[in-house]
Amino acid sequence: MIRQTCHATRRSLARIGCAAATLALVAACAKSPESIMPISMAGAFDGTTCAAARALLATEAQSLATLNERQRGAVAGDAIGVLLIGVPMGSLTGNNVEGQIAATRGKVIALQARLTAC
Repeated sequence: MIRQTCHATRRSLARIGCAAATLALVAACAKSPESIMPISMAGAFDGTTCAAARALLATEAQSLATLNERQRGAVAGDAIGVLLIGVPMGSLTGNNVEGQIAATRGKVIALQARLTAC
């Protein structure tokens, strides 16, 4: 009886451990670009001329598009890595550019706000 109880307890702990490990791996995966919130840069470009703001906006919008594609690659790499070997490879190989997307998205929003006053 005691032996069966110990065996059942070990199985329960193994299930809990497996669930916790799975949750940790999923949490470590790269976010989709659409779910990344921008960093607030309100007023950062208030002193910028309208012409300079337009040029910066074009540059930052292009950068954001490129970063979004890299992030989508990281998401796909994570999904494949977790499926095949249990490790989010896209995030581990440096393809996760979440911080850069947040900053660039914040710049784009701030530049668009600046251009509304032009």
